[in-house]
Amino acid sequence: MKKTFLQLFALLALAATFLPAQTPKPAPYADRSALLNINTATPAQLLALPGMGQAYVQRIIAGRPYTAKNQLVSRGILPETAYEKIAPQIVAKKGSKDLIAVVFNSRSL
Repeated sequence: MKKTFLQLFALLALAATFLPAQTPKPAPYADRSALLNINTATPAQLLALPGMGQAYVQRIIAGRPYTAKNQLVSRGILPETAYEKIAPQIVAKKGSKDLIAVVFNSRSL
């Protein structure tokens, strides 16, 4: 019995070395207050996002305001691959304060 238990334990230990390590997945919905609002973000803030260049930033700002972040793809502002890189980090909040910021940020280009 003891020998069988040791063999089983050794087999499990060996099998564990071949299993892929599980990394924790990020929460699907991050804290919304930490997300970058694409309606009010400055060009510098947008440039800091992964895969964003000057042309994409100008297109995002020119297409404002957005009611949903997926409008970046549905309106043809960004290709799907570029959108997928930044989607977890952005949000499209709307409101009267956003409209003022959109006008102000658009003029700062």
